[in-house]
Amino acid sequence: MTTNLSAKCMWMRGGTSKGGYFLRDDLPADIATRDAFLLGVMGSPDPRQIDGLGGADPLTSKVAVVAKSTRPGIDVDYLFLQVFVDQAIVTDAQNCGNILAGVGPFALERGLVAATGDETRVAIFMENTGQVAVATVQTPGGRVTYAGDGRIDGVPGAHAPVPLEFRDTAGSSCGALLPTGNAVDVINGVAVTLIDNGMPCVVMKAADVGVTGYEDRESLDANSELKARIEAIRLIVGPMMNLDDVTDKSVPKMMLVAPPKDGGAVCVRSFIPHRAHATIGVLGAVSVATACLIAGSPAAEVAQIPAGPRKTLSVEHPTGEMSCVLECDDTGAVVTAALLRTARKLMDGVVFG
Repeated sequence: MTTNLSAKCMWMRGGTSKGGYFLRDDLPADIATRDAFLLGVMGSPDPRQIDGLGGADPLTSKVAVVAKSTRPGIDVDYLFLQVFVDQAIVTDAQNCGNILAGVGPFALERGLVAATGDETRVAIFMENTGQVAVATVQTPGGRVTYAGDGRIDGVPGAHAPVPLEFRDTAGSSCGALLPTGNAVDVINGVAVTLIDNGMPCVVMKAADVGVTGYEDRESLDANSELKARIEAIRLIVGPMMNLDDVTDKSVPKMMLVAPPKDGGAVCVRSFIPHRAHATIGVLGAVSVATACLIAGSPAAEVAQIPAGPRKTLSVEHPTGEMSCVLECDDTGAVVTAALLRTARKLMDGVVFG
């Protein structure tokens, strides 16, 4: 899908994802025109995305649309768009915590936010879900730096750390942390937790769908029987999670959990939703970690949970781990979540659709 449009764009890696970052005013105001342009930018629909900048993977076919905010206490508004690889679909049905990691640096680079010292806190309103995140960006001498000693699994080398703090994410898309009100629902004979703490997820034991939960990404992607089974569950639970028909939606994500094997709290294999994830999404990790704290849930049955109101849960995934720091109130409910991400500017220029 090709247009005659162009726009200023910064290509960035955010966490373990990659995509285009645009100022809202640099994109067409008409949604259909904007989406056609972004499909052209990525080279979709095409499994190889050979005629665009997309990387032939959902993790590298993403877009951030950023604007200076008029909301009290908020610096910028951020809209995440998932550009499908092999379908002509651009959707705002979900958030993305990895691409979020680049929003703060991008806002500073584009002059939407002024640096406040060696570190600058950027308050970000996530338009997809109506929630707020605060990113802390390294700005020595008042300039963004991407160099540092922060390391995250799934990304080679070290970079400047970008801690992300999430506020009030429960029920961001589904209206409630547990949209059915149940810790456990049984779908097609499989016990699942339907949960949304920033990302709608269906959490189930890997063993209950015939795998160990320790398989690599390629093995999971090749298991057509497994994928058909979890997709059948996904289609049933979509309306139960207040997401309506999810046939053509990128949510909910499907999370297969198993006991940790490398000293973490839980081991996860994530489907996003039709392909196995090389790691796990930031907000998906938050939702799974939260599920581990819900008594009687499949995740709680396999997880190793640390004591205390402030819990650091290491979520193991195919290429390493992601640590979620969850703060709980007196009732045990999660009130804040924080994670460490990194980001890097890759290109700044004009992209053509």
